[in-house]
Amino acid sequence: MRIAALLAVTAAACKVKDPPPIKEAWQDTFERDVVGGNYYVTSSDAYSVANGALNARGAHNHPLWLRKKLPRDVRIEFDCWSTDPRGDIKVELFGDGHSYDPDGGAYLATSYGLIFGGWGNSKSIIARLDEHGKDVKDRRDVRVVANQRYHWKIERKGRLLRWWIDDMEKPFLEYEDPRPLEGAGHEYFAINNWETDTWFDDLVITPL
Repeated sequence: MRIAALLAVTAAACKVKDPPPIKEAWQDTFERDVVGGNYYVTSSDAYSVANGALNARGAHNHPLWLRKKLPRDVRIEFDCWSTDPRGDIKVELFGDGHSYDPDGGAYLATSYGLIFGGWGNSKSIIARLDEHGKDVKDRRDVRVVANQRYHWKIERKGRLLRWWIDDMEKPFLEYEDPRPLEGAGHEYFAINNWETDTWFDDLVITPL
């Protein structure tokens, strides 16, 4: 009995607690040499920090989850670029904070997926849960330019998710969801990746 109780206490003490949820503007400039404890790494070989930016390459849908919970209504901004003419810059919003693709097959997410220049730089999407499904908004008239730095702004207010790139007056894409992903299982942000060499910097998350 005493041994079992001791093991239970030890296990509880060793459990890593999430950082506090985001309740005021929070930022990460990646001015360090490691990914750091604010993130849950689902692929140790795919993510690194170099030259003041976060690199994602060859993750095959193993996201890098920010462990801080997102506000329900939020603005997320960051800079990003791809060194590859295939583009494919990707993030997830309002996921469960730990899921990933276990076998490199069809990835069923717990989040909204935003992909710029996916599928060989042929289209960009906002997808609800399944990037290969029908519940998506997409456009095919803009391509990622290799090594060009982009500024993304993503906002959710109520049912509406909007995404701007650079200084566009109108959203690049928007998605109105009658059944918004929210609450337990839909509280986290992630950077994701398939194969291309992509970079992220100056992440800012602000409650709305």
